[in-house]
Amino acid sequence: MSSSGRWVTMATLCLSGGTIFMLPFLREYYLNPMQDAFGFTNTELGILMSTFGTFSLIGYFPGGWIADNFSPRILISFALGLTGLTGIYFSSLPSFEICLIIHAFWGLNMSMVFWSAMIKATRNWAPKEEQGRAFGFLEGGRGITEAMYGSLLGSIFIWLGSSAGTMSILINIYAAANLSLAILAWFALKDSGHGQDEEEDATDKVELRDVISVLKMKEVWLISIVIFTSYSAYWGTINFGHFVESAFAASSAIAVAIVMGKVWLNPASAITSGFIGDKFGVSRAIFCLLSLVVTVFVIFGIMPYGVHMIYFMLIGVVLGAFAVYAIRGIYFALLEEGGIPAKLTGTAAGVVSVIGFVPDIYVPYLHGVLLDRYGEQAGYRYYYLITAAICLVGVAAAYIILKRTQKRQQLKRNQSS
Repeated sequence: MSSSGRWVTMATLCLSGGTIFMLPFLREYYLNPMQDAFGFTNTELGILMSTFGTFSLIGYFPGGWIADNFSPRILISFALGLTGLTGIYFSSLPSFEICLIIHAFWGLNMSMVFWSAMIKATRNWAPKEEQGRAFGFLEGGRGITEAMYGSLLGSIFIWLGSSAGTMSILINIYAAANLSLAILAWFALKDSGHGQDEEEDATDKVELRDVISVLKMKEVWLISIVIFTSYSAYWGTINFGHFVESAFAASSAIAVAIVMGKVWLNPASAITSGFIGDKFGVSRAIFCLLSLVVTVFVIFGIMPYGVHMIYFMLIGVVLGAFAVYAIRGIYFALLEEGGIPAKLTGTAAGVVSVIGFVPDIYVPYLHGVLLDRYGEQAGYRYYYLITAAICLVGVAAAYIILKRTQKRQQLKRNQSS
């Protein structure tokens, strides 16, 4: 494949990966307008997201097997098309019960049909020595896509005014974007890998014994721990805006600036970490970055709070957000470094995703309980100290992967000499 063709493929993956999740996560940008348009309570919106998360976890594992047995081009196109069609119906502002069904369907569709296919297509996009930048470009491109949607559609929302009709228009725009990308993906993506060796190209069907072999791989479980702990840290960055308001008496303007700054820091961090991972090793990069996260979160847990510490807090926010987004950009590149066969990429991605994304379920609950029980300032101290302890386990897992990778590479050098 030509160089231009490869970049069209990556652009398609970035646009698709950034677009398909916008509909179920619409509440992150338009919480109050959604409540007004649909007439839902906070509890009902929370139930919708819990339903989406639960069905996503159900779909990750079988989705990995599906990705290893069917073309990523077909799966990605199919998932985008289904999301777009259901999005059109969602724009009619249906009842809560119907919305519940739609969110359950989105959870299954995006995890079982789309997610592992996207991971596999990304791994196939680059040769073994460029896996870090491949996943860095993917996460960075997804971040840019989300930022562009947020800026563009946010402007449209302000221009049209907050109303049920405006919310319906925005949903239809997202639906149309998914349908358009379904067509693009069908023609832009290829059925075979581009960067992996020919013998590594996943053309054979994955059978039950292959699935069992994945479950027996120590690297799969170590990678699962790394993603689980890193994703727990990611939730810590989601709460930065509220943290600076409640603990440091920052203004709402500063909190909003931090949130918007994170949106644009995400792609820069992910792309940078991709090159760093390829240069120094993915597991070594993650070990250092997670260590930085632990340090920042421990400082957040023990430092004095108040407006006089706001500049020190801002430095910590920038360092913590950079590290977390950098890790997110490359942690799936551990599949290559961990020696997972390309043929089993989808299955392995499904396994690690089931475990790795569990924080979607428990972290929001933990955050709420700590703040309600101990108050906002003490609650955040406990929250970041607990998250730091969780991330410390990820540091250990990354270190073990690093040492096992070094040992495997040394054996290869001895055999070739």
